[in-house]
Amino acid sequence: MASRVTVTLVGDNDDERAAAAVDEAIGVFHTVNRTCTRFDPTSELMRANATPDRWHVVADTCFDALVAAFAAYRRTNGRFDPRVLDDLVRLGYDKSMTVAAPGTPDAAALRPRAPLPPWQPRFRRETHEVHLGPHAVDLGGIGKGLAVRWASARLDRRGYGHLVSAGGDCRAVGRAPDADCWRIAVERPDNPDDPVAVLALRDLAVATSSVRIRQWNVAGRTVHHLLDPATGQPGGDGLAAVTVVDDDPAEAETWSKVLFLAGARGVATSAAHFGTAALWVYTDGRVSMSTAMHRHVVWTAS
Repeated sequence: MASRVTVTLVGDNDDERAAAAVDEAIGVFHTVNRTCTRFDPTSELMRANATPDRWHVVADTCFDALVAAFAAYRRTNGRFDPRVLDDLVRLGYDKSMTVAAPGTPDAAALRPRAPLPPWQPRFRRETHEVHLGPHAVDLGGIGKGLAVRWASARLDRRGYGHLVSAGGDCRAVGRAPDADCWRIAVERPDNPDDPVAVLALRDLAVATSSVRIRQWNVAGRTVHHLLDPATGQPGGDGLAAVTVVDDDPAEAETWSKVLFLAGARGVATSAAHFGTAALWVYTDGRVSMSTAMHRHVVWTAS
């Protein structure tokens, strides 16, 4: 997932029990990564992607992730669409940036493709079979949020207050060690050490979609990994990052991408339309937020 994962527990002096809880939570991330990564051809996801128009039996984690991705697709009326794997590969992003720089395709990769038909995957829950349809799927747009959701749920069942954080996605449950709420800094995209705001969260999740790290050049143009599913090209003109607060980390991750792809011209209208608690940073450094976000913000940069 190209992210540092941290788990913070509150309310237990039993070191052995706490260590077991942390190991269980971290194990969720390893399982999601192993089964849902697009960077390993032997993963459950990529075996299904090899012939997406056929039925495949996949592990329960991959099955649940694909079901969740389809639910997000339907809930956002297709604004979130994971069928961008071929587009990412065409733009040169075919390997994890932790091991290799993106490729250097020619200018043809910058031509928008035609919109895809409606996504109509099929699922057989009894046998964990999936039929993805004619187009390959990338779960990078929701997988980290799901891993945070599932890891947090494991800690919930063990009765811990906690913070699970993976890159820009986290879930804060119960009281923080020294306050009623957890304080979460929202990074400035061009300077992670200089936050633009601080949020106070309890029993809530937050996710950020940003192009700070995953940028590269194609035929002299800077591109990034947040693709408009309607064109297969990088979207979000005028925005550097969008942060969303929600009850669920996968929902927050989904909506942060949807709002990012609305671009500078559409992000405020979209956030108001969907009632989303969102904060966004424009490429010129300006910061704005939706009305629903104000109740979570305890500090903003001047």
